[in-house]
Amino acid sequence: MVSIAEVSDATFASEVLASQEPVLVDFWASWCGPCRAVAPIVEEVAATYEGKLKVLKMNVDQNNLTPAQYGIRGIPALLIFKDGQIAEQIVGYVPKSTIDQTVDRVLA
Repeated sequence: MVSIAEVSDATFASEVLASQEPVLVDFWASWCGPCRAVAPIVEEVAATYEGKLKVLKMNVDQNNLTPAQYGIRGIPALLIFKDGQIAEQIVGYVPKSTIDQTVDRVLA
């Protein structure tokens, strides 16, 4: 299984916005049931797209600036950034096929 690195408010610009490859950021919290449900799917996506897509997690309880900046109100929220901009956004629990289709659109 691919281990997914954590990103913080401090490292967000360098890890996500300056990334040469598209980045999927999973905004989550430990108390969030749907976040725990989507976590293994996000790990599968990270494994499937390894080398084409960077996958990171951000704990919204430990980082307030970035979720606020991007208007994250509901979690889990999966934001896909390309060239420093939001390319796609998925909020709530969704099946892997939905995430795959969304990632494929960004990578196309």
